[in-house]
Order: sequence, then C-alpha cells, then structure tokens
Amino acid sequence: MTIRKFVNNIEEYLCVWGTAFMTAVVFMQVIMRYVFANSLSWSEEFARFTFLWISWIGASYAVRESSHFRVEMFVNIIKGDARRYFELFVLAAWFLFCFILAWYGTRLVAFLADTGQTSAAMRIPMYWPYASVPVGCAMMCVRLVIEMRKVWRGARAGGSSAEGGA
Repeated sequence: MTIRKFVNNIEEYLCVWGTAFMTAVVFMQVIMRYVFANSLSWSEEFARFTFLWISWIGASYAVRESSHFRVEMFVNIIKGDARRYFELFVLAAWFLFCFILAWYGTRLVAFLADTGQTSAAMRIPMYWPYASVPVGCAMMCVRLVIEMRKVWRGARAGGSSAEGGA
C-alpha cells in the first residue's frame, strides 16, 4: 500500500477500526455485566467518545464518496454551465460552514485544554472528545476543496457530468 493511498483512505480506515474497537468494548461490557455481574466503569464513555470521532470523520468520508443527503430538485432544473456554478456555490457554502465549525471548535478545544477538565470515568482530558468536531470539519474542508476542483474541471460532485448526465 502506498502512502498516497493510505492518506486518501484515512477516513475509511479510522472509521472501520474505530467501529471495530467500539463494538468490541461494548460487547465486552455486555459480557461483563450479564455473565460476570460486574461492569466496566469506562466502557460507556469510551463508546460515546469513539462514536463522536467516527461520526465526524465519517462525515468527511461521506464527502469523498458523495454520500451526503442532497435535495436535488433545483439542481436538476439547471443545465449547462449554470449548473456547474450552482454546484460550486453549494460546495463553497458548505466549505464555509465547515470552516466556521472547525474554527470555533478549535477555540472550544483550546478553552477546554486551559480548564484541565477531565472525563468522569476514563479521566482523559475533555478536549479529546471535543476535538472530533474541528478535526472532522477540517477534513471535510479538504475533501470539499477536492470536490470543488472536480466540479471546476467539469466533473459534477457525485460523479456525473456538469451537463446533467448520469
């Protein structure tokens, strides 16, 4: 596997391994609780924090795969270059939204790092789970720039041409 392929698929790898670890820990918690009548104090918190990371990184992966839900009623009416410009506008607005989330998310993470707050069960710094938002949004920003470049070159986001073809 090349480094380029690994970097291009980083979201997929992180989501798959995160889901695997989260599932294993939750399964272990169920076994501990119902078979051994003893529970793990940290498993629910680990699953919750891992789910946060999977969700935000998965959103970046969904950009790469063009898998986000879209309402295409208006975009299907538009043809030709106007459609391409509309797609660019939508991607730029989405990029701006993700950039703002990443910016303010980073500020929140920095604030939490200054407070020294830790989680209740695992005693990890609370900025780690909160960091999923700016990291995921920054990754989405990168993927959105790539999508804007594709649209600019004539390939519509989602794999069809800017002329409205399938």
